[in-house]
Amino acid sequence: MIKATRYEDFLKQQLKNPKFRREYEALEGEFALAKEIIELRIKKKLTQKQLAQQIGTSQPAIARIESGSYRNVSLSFLRRVADALGAVPEIHLKRKGA
Repeated sequence: MIKATRYEDFLKQQLKNPKFRREYEALEGEFALAKEIIELRIKKKLTQKQLAQQIGTSQPAIARIESGSYRNVSLSFLRRVADALGAVPEIHLKRKGA
């Protein structure tokens, strides 16, 4: 029998490894937006397909942004996603190494 592990418990255990922690923290900023979109979509009880239909895009486009693969996402696309989720995008620049 396979023992199920909650993601939070697994992550807590993995973060005890200094190398893993450094890599995780280096990528955390890149995935913050994806995490926020997923959380807001779930709170609105929307599937990726339903959100896509609301903003006039495809489900794979929503899947890409939720995976953190949003290299060429436009501000207007983010505004449409945010509006459908009852949010407002907040964009800022941060100095490298800060």
